[in-house]
Amino acid sequence: MDFKGRVVVVTGAGIGLGRDYALFFGSRGAKVVVNDLGVSSKGEGNNSKVADQVVAEIKSKGGEATANYDSVEFGEKIIKTAMDAYGRVDVLINNAGIVRDKVFKNITPEDWNLIVKVHLNGVYACTKAAWEVMLKQKFGRIITVSSPSGLYGSFGQANYAMAKAGMVGFTRTLAMEGEKYNIRTNCIAPVALTRMTENLFPEDIKELLKVEYITPLVAFLSHESCTENGSIYEVQGTLVTKVRWQRSQGVFFGPKISMEDVAKRINDINDFGKENTYQDEDQKAMSLVVNMFDEYKQKNKTMSKF
Repeated sequence: MDFKGRVVVVTGAGIGLGRDYALFFGSRGAKVVVNDLGVSSKGEGNNSKVADQVVAEIKSKGGEATANYDSVEFGEKIIKTAMDAYGRVDVLINNAGIVRDKVFKNITPEDWNLIVKVHLNGVYACTKAAWEVMLKQKFGRIITVSSPSGLYGSFGQANYAMAKAGMVGFTRTLAMEGEKYNIRTNCIAPVALTRMTENLFPEDIKELLKVEYITPLVAFLSHESCTENGSIYEVQGTLVTKVRWQRSQGVFFGPKISMEDVAKRINDINDFGKENTYQDEDQKAMSLVVNMFDEYKQKNKTMSKF
């Protein structure tokens, strides 16, 4: 499976997950636009060398790449770089992200607005500019990035979780609107060892969460052969799972309903049934992959990789 003749735009491609995506696409024949403003994980400063280094690495291995240094809030400039250099945009990976973690009582307007600017407005700006190109081409692949924080909530991340939850509705809607034009939009919620998460995991888990484990799913969802559309995938290390909203069977109250009726039947309303399993917080979701790897190691005691 390759990307020869395809143009791939990766935002936040200077380090971490974005860098690994860019290098992979470059190695599989794509022309890559490496976007990175070169800011810190909190969105501070800028450094054009970050994107330049990835471009140089792709070229050193025989690939084609172009750097872009704009903030994602100016997504039209990023897409213009792709159009000026290569004349089309086939894949957009909305990877750029920052964090401003604080408990809600301590969040400032700056903390809130910066997250909105990058994770919501930035994704809109990049996708809107790419969308117009993809409509004309009648082809496109778009990847949005949520997070377990967005799917389940996370203490101290009200701003980040809000933005990442928004990616689900955004993805589902674009999938509907783009399907007849062969534009497929899917969402990932990755857990990987990056500069934003390096202090969150104990040492014995870090080996399970290499950034390169996320790339195969992103690459597949970006490929012309992929028919997935509007799907949400959580990927933790080499564990890939599909996520869906789930509702209980509920209670139908007939022509009248009162507050007291709801109070009496709340347990029935909340009953998902014993056959269903679901995660309700990101810590439980993370424990699942750890348990799976532990079981795997027990069955393969000669295994030395993990």
